[in-house]
Order: sequence, then structure tokens, then C-alpha cells
Amino acid sequence: MSCPGIIFADMEEKKVYRYIEEEQLFGPEDRILVALSGGADSVALLRMLCLSSYHCEAAHCNFHLRGEESDRDERFVRRLCKELQVPLHVAHFNTAEEAAVRHISIEMAARELRYAWFEEVRKECGAAVVAVAHHADDSVETFLLNLIRGTGINGLRGIRPKNGHIVRPLLCLSRGEIVAYLQRLGQPFVTDSTNLQDEYTRNKIRLNLLPMLEEINPSVKTGILQTARHLDDAACIYKKGIEEARRRVQMPEGIRIDVLLREAAPETVLYEILAPLGFNTAQVGDIFRSLTGQAGKVFSAQDWKVVKDRQFLLIQAASKAEPPQLQQETFDYTSAFVIPRDKDTACFDADKLAGPFSLRLWRRGDTFIPFGMKGRKKVSDYLTDRKFSLLQKERQWVLCCGEEIAWLVGERSDNRFRVDEKTRRVIVVRKVETNRTFDSAFRTEKSKE
Repeated sequence: MSCPGIIFADMEEKKVYRYIEEEQLFGPEDRILVALSGGADSVALLRMLCLSSYHCEAAHCNFHLRGEESDRDERFVRRLCKELQVPLHVAHFNTAEEAAVRHISIEMAARELRYAWFEEVRKECGAAVVAVAHHADDSVETFLLNLIRGTGINGLRGIRPKNGHIVRPLLCLSRGEIVAYLQRLGQPFVTDSTNLQDEYTRNKIRLNLLPMLEEINPSVKTGILQTARHLDDAACIYKKGIEEARRRVQMPEGIRIDVLLREAAPETVLYEILAPLGFNTAQVGDIFRSLTGQAGKVFSAQDWKVVKDRQFLLIQAASKAEPPQLQQETFDYTSAFVIPRDKDTACFDADKLAGPFSLRLWRRGDTFIPFGMKGRKKVSDYLTDRKFSLLQKERQWVLCCGEEIAWLVGERSDNRFRVDEKTRRVIVVRKVETNRTFDSAFRTEKSKE
């Protein structure tokens, strides 16, 4: 591939330019925000993009984690950008305090602060992308890190060249190529002393594990990168197969158990559906083993829960069931009054109501006399007859008059409070789409009386 109008002094520059073109990371007229730490990788990235005539701005984070060394990095970055006439954005973060407040690791806090701020600056300066300096060795380390921790196929694809507005133009170069390039330019850079320690897992892989693997196979990095590329292609086929399986097994009610069990790899399909909701591998294994057991088991993640029902795995947000919003009105019962027949409205003889209304979820042992019947029926039996799922049962509200159930909300009223030929006043209660709660609506109607 030729690069018209650009003369490259180094093969690394040409290699990166070609990689940008092949992966369509950004165009020649786009503004690029470069994440600039001052280390060798980010300095090389900025120099290469500037020498390739891209329009660059830089962004530097001072996390205040390494004392004077953090300030040294900021001073270096400021000098470099002044020399290259590149606009620079700098942010200061109290990273340790942020990590403590949010109960996350310092590494995670720094990552989240960094990328959130990069996106803010990208929008402010009108940049098309944020370029970060991950290289081929980083991709190898990520592959091994995910392999050690345990992962699915997606975790073995290496680092992706583009993820939303984040691009990685240096993935075509090794760490050795980057350092050699800077040495030829006579371009200094700063070194993060923590990268020379094996305190963190990634550094242990870089400083200890990879050298051991290279003793066994000097080309191990190349082999891992080739494997990651093969798995990247395989992951595309895998993703397509999972989406097709998802469409087969997921119904409006939930995951159809018998259909799931007919899939070629049912537990894998189940994992791919539930993992994005926060369920880990062990939980998915427990859920899968429950599929042939009795209904009723509940499995919870932070924000979601799964209930093993008779035919379905029911998936629902773990938030508490919100009470329905009800509105009450009182009317004189005349020949002109038409009794509502929809399930979201209940109509009562006002004089048969001996106490105030209250709203609650139904409880085990609750009974009522369904409209049109004479004998009592357990609410649980009624809901079972109506083929309610376990989650639907969990979220069934009842409107009570004193201690008696007057209405299974949205289902059926109690026959004892029905309107008949002796009725003089009618109370109508409706489920409504409004911000008013039942309590406030009820107080409003009482005040009118």
C-alpha cells in the first residue's frame, strides 16, 4: 500500500499508517485525541501521528499515586507538547480517595476516571477518536491474563483495535519496536517505576511468565497473537450462533427450558444470555443444573434474578415490586351508571365496605370470594389456576378493606362487595398511569366527602 504525500523515515511509522488504514481507525482529516502518559508507548504514538500529518491533541491524567514521579510525568508531557506544538489537556485526580469511596481497586478507579474524562475532552475538542497506546505485547499479556483468570472465547481475542471511540493504532508493533523507534529519533520518555515491579498480576506476566515461556518457545508472542486472530474469526461465528440460539430459546415469558435443552451446547447458550446480567460461571452452572428439578428455585445477581418455573426460566429485575398507582372515585348509583368491565377497574358497593382501603402484596394463606362465586378460594390457588408464573405471583398486589381482600388488583374483585340492586353509592378504583400514589389519591377523595 502506498501512502501518497507522506515520506516515512522509519518502517514503524509506515507500519502504523498502514494499520490505521486497514482497520479504518480514523481518516486523514479527523482530529485525534492522544492519551499521553509520557511513557515510551504513548510518546511514540504521538510522534508517529504528528509525523504522519494527523491533527492531534493530547490528554494527560495525573492520578497522584506515585508522589513526585507523577508530577515529573506531567512536567515532561507539558514540555513535549510544547515542542511538538500540540494542544494539551491535563486532569488531576484523587484516585486513592475515589477507590476507597467506591470500594473498588485503585487500578479500576484510575481506569474509569481516565476513560470518562477522555470522552469528555474528546467531545469538547471535536476529536473523532481517542487514541491509546496499547501495543502487541499488551495484547499478548491480556490473552494470558484472561486465560489464567478463566474466560470464554471473547476473552481470548486479544485487545481489539477499535472499541467505540477508543482506537489502538500501535497494536501492529511490539514493545521492542517502539523503544527502538524512539531511540533512533533520540526521543526521551519517562518510565513508570511500578512497571518494573511485579506487584500487579499483569506485571508478573510481563516480567516473569513471558520470559519463562520464551525460553520454551522464542516465538511464543507471535504464536499467541496468531491464536488470538484465529479466535477472533471463530468468535464471529460463535456470536452468530449464540444470537440464533437466543432467538430460539427466549420467549416473552422467559427462557423456554425444553427448547434450551435441545441446543447443541445449552449451558453455553445460557451463560451468554445471563452473564451480561451479572451472573457468574458458578451461578449459571447452578441454574443449569436446576432445569430438570422442581420449580421454585430463585437465583440472584446484583440487579437481576432468575426463577426456575415449570416451563420457563423467568428473568426479572431484582428491584422490589412497585405498588400499582390507583385512583378512587365515588358516584351515586343510578340507572345511568355503567359498571366498568375491564380488569384494571374494580367497582364496589360503598356501603358494604366496612373499613379503610389498604394496598399490599398477597401473602400465603390469603383467601377471598372471587366475583360471581359463593365459596372462599385461596389466592395461591386462584393464581395457579390462572397459570401465573412464580414471578407474576410474587408481584400480585391486593386491595384490602380492613382485613378482607376486596380486589386482586388487575384480576378479580371480591363477590362480597359487589354492586347489586340495593346499592346506593358506588366506589370505583382504577389502575392509572400517574405519579400519584394510591395513598395520596385516597386521601384526596376522602377530603371531597
